[in-house]
Amino acid sequence: MVRLDYLLAVRQHLTCFFQGHPCTEHRWNSGPMAEDPDFRILRFGQGQRTVLWTYCSIGASLTIQDLEPLEFLILSPVADERIVELLTMIAHYHRSDRLNLFHVLPIGQPWLDGSACDSFFVSLPYPFGPVLERMNLSGFHGRFLWLLPITTAEKQFAKQHGPEALEEKFEDAELEYWDSSRKSVI
Repeated sequence: MVRLDYLLAVRQHLTCFFQGHPCTEHRWNSGPMAEDPDFRILRFGQGQRTVLWTYCSIGASLTIQDLEPLEFLILSPVADERIVELLTMIAHYHRSDRLNLFHVLPIGQPWLDGSACDSFFVSLPYPFGPVLERMNLSGFHGRFLWLLPITTAEKQFAKQHGPEALEEKFEDAELEYWDSSRKSVI
């Protein structure tokens, strides 16, 4: 029962935040996460909060005990099933390797066709702020973190100089994070 209540709280938090945005539910039906009948991804279309497609996990932390539950989101300029696959892959990785803020992880290929970004930087959901980041509903707490697509050079820079230095570079460059064909800021 607790598991389902948590999933409902996450869903309610997201649908309230993205109220008025069209919403569809997705799941990736191959790989190890296909065995979890409760894991889902909600895709929110364009609306008042953003003109981007927003993909959010529901249940990424279900099998992890004694940690603050984390869910993840990816913003995309296009609706693409590739994002569902990537978010499912990240949730599976999180369940075994415990992602957290400022982690950097390679994905082995561009996040969208033609992009130089082939890694994710786990960041605060800056485009939406703390209202989306922190969930506290019906006694359930959780946190939403943003999977920001980055280039190999940006990944190396973060490893050498730290995540805060990378965020400063993004801010200085006025990063157009939604542009899948953007150039590296490094």
